[in-house]
Amino acid sequence: MDILFNQTMKMLENMLDYRTKRHKIIASNITNIDTPGFQPSDISFKDQYAKAGKLSLKTTDSMHIPKKNTSRHPLDYEISQSDEKVVIDKEMADLAENHLMYNTTVEMLARKFRGLKTVLKEAK
Repeated sequence: MDILFNQTMKMLENMLDYRTKRHKIIASNITNIDTPGFQPSDISFKDQYAKAGKLSLKTTDSMHIPKKNTSRHPLDYEISQSDEKVVIDKEMADLAENHLMYNTTVEMLARKFRGLKTVLKEAK
């Protein structure tokens, strides 16, 4: 079953989780815009991506370049708070961007399943 649901599926699943968490945080920032003393939050993903290391390489031919760094670290998202006030324009732009990225990830996942469906139909 791993051959059907490979690393791409796991990556897309993780991206959907990340986008869902980020949506909740941005929505919370917007909801609390008038709350005195509220500090907006965001998820730090870029820092975690840098820590994650390189993708693992698979050598299938003796002529391939040997792999050097195959370490993998789990991607944990850090929620960081800002010392500034909530800026509605920034939050709405972040929400729109996150929404587009979520939809893009869903589309990529749908294409993966359509590809599997095509393979299964052709195998009949």
